[in-house]
Amino acid sequence: MKDISYYSDILGISLSDKQLEQFNTYMNMVIEKNKVVNLTAITDPEEFHLKHFADSLSLISAVNQASPIANEEVSVIDVGTGAGFPAIPLKIAFPNIHLTLLDSKNKRISFLNDVISELSLENVTTIHGRAEEGARTPELRDNFDFAVSRAVAKMNSLSEYCLPYVKPEGYFIAYKSDNISEELEEAKNAVFLLGAYPAEVVHFKLADSDIERSFVVIKKKTNTPNKYPRESGSIKKSPL
Repeated sequence: MKDISYYSDILGISLSDKQLEQFNTYMNMVIEKNKVVNLTAITDPEEFHLKHFADSLSLISAVNQASPIANEEVSVIDVGTGAGFPAIPLKIAFPNIHLTLLDSKNKRISFLNDVISELSLENVTTIHGRAEEGARTPELRDNFDFAVSRAVAKMNSLSEYCLPYVKPEGYFIAYKSDNISEELEEAKNAVFLLGAYPAEVVHFKLADSDIERSFVVIKKKTNTPNKYPRESGSIKKSPL
């Protein structure tokens, strides 16, 4: 079976036996919890390693063009983290990360607390709350080196949820499918208003597969104006 050790070699990421064990424990916990809480539609182990683990760690191809996450103690917030993707795989692979996991569903946060305890992960904070509410709190706003998200919202809305968390000169990186040109065009105004530089895109194929993906990389220029993010209803009804 092609597992995370196979894909990490392709990605150029070195994992210890302890880290490989952590990945397998995490996968088993997600699959078991998924029987009672909806966390993922992917439960086949081989598919899980590719579409959750390898996909999450592929962020290194985008991040290394910005700031080398593997070699620095950087702060990362995963907005709408769900079952912990991409943040938990990144934390396992790069323990130096100071990680914050944000999700609006308390059942997911409770599960992630169990994962953090079981895997003995350090410097990880979980927050139960809505993205637009968390971004208005002083301790989180304009505070992170990286915000990441695999959420399904369009880029104009997703940028308003996530960019307020990023400090100036930091990055918001969104996981997307390959064809995103229309989304990016729609998001230009939002990115500008939120205090960031124009988005750049890193296209790639998921390790040893034909699955095409994109990372949208947005660098923060200045602190986000205080009027953003707006209430969720306004974001959805009238995207920037």
